[in-house]
Order: sequence, then structure tokens, then C-alpha cells
Amino acid sequence: MIDDTVEQIREEQIQSTSIAAVKAAEALRELVTREYHTVEDFMRSLVRNSRALRQANQSHAMLYTTQQRIIAEVNEFDPETVDAAQERLEAVVREIVIGIKSSKEQAAETAATLIEDGDVLLTHGYSSTVVATLNCALESGKQFELYVTESRPQYLGRKMARRFANRDGIDVTLIVDGAVGYYLSEADRVVVGMNCVIGETVYNHVGTYPLVATAASEGVPVTVVGPASKFIGSGFEFSNEFGLASEVLLEPAEGFDIGNPAYDSTPTRLLETVVTEDGVMRF
Repeated sequence: MIDDTVEQIREEQIQSTSIAAVKAAEALRELVTREYHTVEDFMRSLVRNSRALRQANQSHAMLYTTQQRIIAEVNEFDPETVDAAQERLEAVVREIVIGIKSSKEQAAETAATLIEDGDVLLTHGYSSTVVATLNCALESGKQFELYVTESRPQYLGRKMARRFANRDGIDVTLIVDGAVGYYLSEADRVVVGMNCVIGETVYNHVGTYPLVATAASEGVPVTVVGPASKFIGSGFEFSNEFGLASEVLLEPAEGFDIGNPAYDSTPTRLLETVVTEDGVMRF
């Protein structure tokens, strides 16, 4: 399970960073079923496997913070037996998974209050917290239009568009990335997720920055939504990921290079709000 999860995260088969953090935490439950001679053997195995999960994608800040927390809390418990260490690991993983899911739900409920009935919204990429936000708005009886960028080169927007296709109360239009300037003239709000926030910078799926900058120029408010655990303090250094050239061009690139970064950085000064389970921050 751990090896499979490492591969899924490394190959970006899990698009949502919070879901990746949950799956990585749950993968460590495999260690609860293994046999160890000593607590030291168990802790070495836990640290080694946690490091493998964490390093599968070094741009996933939430993956980093949750894995660090698991190691710290099991270690601080100072278990005297292997059974006690395994029970503590199981408890910490359960707390983290419940906490992530709960924080996403609370953030989504709060962000949904910023959506007005009849709004035209625009989103980019695929965020499970944005999905939850839109679901909350729909469940409250609001109706709105949604423009979804394709979010190339992995076409994450197609997944988002299909998620809400044929749902009552929402009209969905999938648009090419280069058309955001055209459709922003119709939008009342941009809603996007986040990989993480470090200082005064939001890191998210590449294409977020030009979308937000254009929205700011056009006077369209931008809301970023996600769990507060994606606000990162010291100890984490964001490292961008770069996709394969074949994601952009099927034939060989002869005489030129291909740039395919996974994330870009957006200054918080361009945003109207960042919403977490702790409330709404205005900029």
C-alpha cells in the first residue's frame, strides 16, 4: 500500500493535495500490521516510509506537514512497546484524516456564503475544496453559472466540468485557458483552491497567477479556499515540479525546449479573500 501510494503521488495520479495527504497518512497504517522486534525498529521503519511518502512530491506542502506531524506525535508519545507505538500511529493517522476532512468541509461552508444566487463563477484546475464549496452553494438552493478552464496540460478542468455536468442549479462551460480574459468580463467571482500559502504567496496549479492578475485588473474578486493546514511556516521549502515534455507535445521537440511547471505563485495582494475553516481573511 505504501509503495503504491508513493507511486500515485509521484506520478500525480492524485490531483488534490489534501487527498494526497490523506492517502499518504492512511498508507502508513500498513505498518500497524507488520511485526517488529523493538520500538526502535518500528520507529526506523515509520521514519523511512514517511520520508518516502513525503519525498514523492516535494511541492505538496500539506503532505510534508502531515507526515511531520505523524512522526512527531508518535515519537513524543514515547511508547514502551511495539503494540503501543502501533496503536499511537493508528490514532494519530485517524485524527489527521478526520481533521483534514472536517477542515475542508468547514472551509467550503464558509466560502459558499460568498457566492450569491445568480452569480457567474470562474475556476481553474481541480480542487476538492472548491468542489465542496460549489456543492454547499447548490445544496443551499443557490443557482449559478460556472466557467471552468481546461487547465492544461493535464486537463484538470475537464474533471471539474464533468463533476458538475447535468446538475440542477448550475450551468457549466468548459473554456480554453487562453480565453480567461474574454470570460472574466462576465464573471462575478473567481474561486480557486491552493497547494499552499507561504508568507504572502499562494502556490497553486500553473495558470493561477495570470488568471488572478487579469481578474485583479478587471476588478473581479478572487477567493482562494482550502484548509488552514496549508498555511506553511518554517521548515518547508517549496520545490516546483516539472511535467514531461510529452504532456505538451506528442512529437519530439527539435531545436527548442518545453517548459512545463506544475505550479505558479500568486501574491496575496491580488486576492480579495482567502477562506479556511478558521474564517475569511481579506486583502
